[in-house]
Amino acid sequence: MDPRQDEILDIFKRTRALLQGHFVLRSGLHSGHYFQCAQVCQHMDAVERLGELLVEKVRAAGLNFTTVLAPGMGGLVIGQEVARRAKARYIFAEKENNLLVMRRGFTLQPGEPVLIVEDVVTRGGRVLECLEIVRKAGGKAVGIAMLVDRSAGTTRFEVPAISLLELSFPTYPADAVPADLARLPVEKPGS
Repeated sequence: MDPRQDEILDIFKRTRALLQGHFVLRSGLHSGHYFQCAQVCQHMDAVERLGELLVEKVRAAGLNFTTVLAPGMGGLVIGQEVARRAKARYIFAEKENNLLVMRRGFTLQPGEPVLIVEDVVTRGGRVLECLEIVRKAGGKAVGIAMLVDRSAGTTRFEVPAISLLELSFPTYPADAVPADLARLPVEKPGS
């Protein structure tokens, strides 16, 4: 494993963003792992390091942008850190009537190059909403940067997607939990 991958995993474990045990996920499925990225965002030293590593990967991929757009809530902290490090403008989308929208006077110039930054992507719903926001506002999405891709690279987008870490943990319906997992106390941390 790449030493940076070890460092990133260590950051998530140290900050209790990645837990092991027996968890019931929001979907109702059971898993031996739980990921709550908000835990890492409490620690500014960790946020700074993750932002530094993410910007390095974005630059290595040749993605050029002047604006970072982050979906609330999860992407807010890392989005701002990526924008700060890249010296880019930072804006965010937030929920209104259960849909992500740009508010607070945020606009995009025609063709403005935008990097969408998210904390964790599983199926990519909020990222897809952000891509649509950029398109409707006249900007140009140049890529997506995320801390963790929980789909292990299977979620695809119309623009390049970069992650610091790809994880895919098995999940099980309640009636098919393996015996070793079933022996552990069940936790339901919520999202």
